[in-house]
Amino acid sequence: MYFTDRGIEELEARRGEESVTLEWVAARLQEFVDLNPDVEPAVERFATWLARLDDDD
Repeated sequence: MYFTDRGIEELEARRGEESVTLEWVAARLQEFVDLNPDVEPAVERFATWLARLDDDD
């Protein structure tokens, strides 16, 4: 198991029953990047991937 897998599993276990908007998720991602600017490229890639998930290639 990778380190990030534990974080994903914790997120699902602790907050998996909640419903949130993508606006809320975007705000939390922005807060995270503001606190951890070194991870901005990875977060931006993830956000772009989510935004384009339904795009035809």
